[in-house]
Amino acid sequence: MKKNTLCRIILSFCLLIVTGVSAHAYTERNLLQKTAGSEEQLKEVLVMNQKWVPYPAYTDRAGWDELLGADKETLIRAGEKQLNYEWKVIRATDYLEYERSGERNIMQNPYEANRKAINTLMLAELAEGKGRFIDQLANGVFFSCEMTSWVLSAHLVRQSTKRSLPDYREQVIDLGSGNYGSMLSWVYYFFHHSFDKLDPAISLRLRQTLQERILDPYMNNDREWWMAFHWKPGEIINNWNPWCNSNVLQCYLLLENDRDRLAKAVWRSMQSVDKFINFVKADGACEEGPSYWGHAAGKMYDYLQILFDGTGGKVSLFEEPMVRRMGEYISRTYVGNGWVVNFADASAKGGGDAPLIYRYGHAVGSDEMMQFAAYLLNGKRPSIPVGNDTFRSLQSILWNGELEKTVAAHTIPACTWYPETEFCYLTNKSGWFLATKGGFNNESHNHNDVGTFSLYVNTIPVLIDAGVGTYTRQTFSKDRYTIWTMQSNYHNLPMINGVPQSYGQQYKATDVVCQPKKRFFSADIATAYPEEAGVNNWTRAYSLGEKQLTITDNFSLKSAKAPNQVNFLTWGKVDISVLGKVTVEVQGQKVTLEYPREFTADLETIELPDTRLSNVWGPEIYRITLKDKEARLTGKYKFVIK
Repeated sequence: MKKNTLCRIILSFCLLIVTGVSAHAYTERNLLQKTAGSEEQLKEVLVMNQKWVPYPAYTDRAGWDELLGADKETLIRAGEKQLNYEWKVIRATDYLEYERSGERNIMQNPYEANRKAINTLMLAELAEGKGRFIDQLANGVFFSCEMTSWVLSAHLVRQSTKRSLPDYREQVIDLGSGNYGSMLSWVYYFFHHSFDKLDPAISLRLRQTLQERILDPYMNNDREWWMAFHWKPGEIINNWNPWCNSNVLQCYLLLENDRDRLAKAVWRSMQSVDKFINFVKADGACEEGPSYWGHAAGKMYDYLQILFDGTGGKVSLFEEPMVRRMGEYISRTYVGNGWVVNFADASAKGGGDAPLIYRYGHAVGSDEMMQFAAYLLNGKRPSIPVGNDTFRSLQSILWNGELEKTVAAHTIPACTWYPETEFCYLTNKSGWFLATKGGFNNESHNHNDVGTFSLYVNTIPVLIDAGVGTYTRQTFSKDRYTIWTMQSNYHNLPMINGVPQSYGQQYKATDVVCQPKKRFFSADIATAYPEEAGVNNWTRAYSLGEKQLTITDNFSLKSAKAPNQVNFLTWGKVDISVLGKVTVEVQGQKVTLEYPREFTADLETIELPDTRLSNVWGPEIYRITLKDKEARLTGKYKFVIK
């Protein structure tokens, strides 16, 4: 047995027996800095003058023809559609609309369209190589440099002015400007000589703008929250960190040819990304859900791959078991037929970016990930994305041939247990998939959902987590928990004494237990509720049999002010007409929920005018409310789903 395999088995076993780990632990791993040794040692291994770039030069037509193969014409056709593209002006009032109504898309939609057009034109010119797309590409570059800022309106409030209109006196780096900067750095790398034939001022302007918008702000401002240089316990370090750092790292490696300056920037990025890796639980779960995996673990992988290339493979974390576990989370969370476990701000539908999953899996040596990536393709050829993530477009060109030859498979264990994040996935031979969680109510993209669950039968979600609606200003404000999708009373959880869970670090699960062989999970969720709920303890337990799920609530209260209520969210056809039974039928799957006779059942229809929700569930979902007829100090509720 290989040493690395043995180490992974031992570490996985250790993770299985971990209990009582702090839900918001931060571990000073500093893996990147330890791997590199020091800034001086890093300086010696940097590959200078863009010789690390793994793609052919623009003028290497044979190289591009060989690399692209049958995809060459597809990219050219996509570029032709942009030859007459009208560059979209973003008006001052479009930016200000975020302040006025909370609306983001009026600014973001034209911004994203412009960015996608540039990326598509770039790929088309790389594919064809005849200069046909250079003029329009120069138009996009010149237009972009004329913009005051590349930052999204929703993120401009991080300027000193706190306003959503770009202030020419200050440049900050966000997800949008980082993406824009890395894309234009690739444009500069491939085409600055072509632009010089039109007018050298184009390349000079682009290089200077990238310096002012990305390179200088990154080195001169350590107050950016996502860099986490001033992180304090209780604060979140989320996907912004690897996402922004991966973009900045591309900019520096593509633009900076002074070894000392480059070493300082790369070392700074390693110090910052180490903060993210320190914050993430060692079990590898993504608190933000599978929709965010590509932005969190996926962007961390992008960063690590760029760093690997930029140091000639001398700085690498691809042998780290934790990095592998972070990757395999995405396959473990996939239920089937496009459905995923969607805790937090994740959609219930997805699966992931197959080329990204393959590349990540290849880097860490995970057959599970590589075969899962092929499985997601469902027999189709992997395509090259022409969106606005240039690095992923180029990497797809490089690796999709290998992905196409990979055997497709999706196999996961009967139990996947994340002991620090407190996610537990259980399956049986009857096609049931149970996802449960403990955790706490200050996770990244948090919903107040400690102790909740989702149940899937033959891949179809039956008892559900609704997910999240379209983002507005309210979504990430002090009013976040006035939104119904964020509240525990719209998750599969009890309201105790008429009180739902609260938001905050201290509202968490305790005494969390997973017993894989028994297909059992339990947690005391009392501490997830505020003082006014009057809870001594409330142990929620799930036991998955071969053809049924048993849920028990054992509780003791300090006072009985109001009857308890237990909620279940679902969709499809629901019947509550028979006392003690609720039937749910959805997409050919039918279950019966048996509940104690001391409860009364009611059904609430929740209309979904928000397309981000209705595109998943249809025009409405339902909340089944089971309410005790009496207010009780102690008791045991038992619900059986079969």
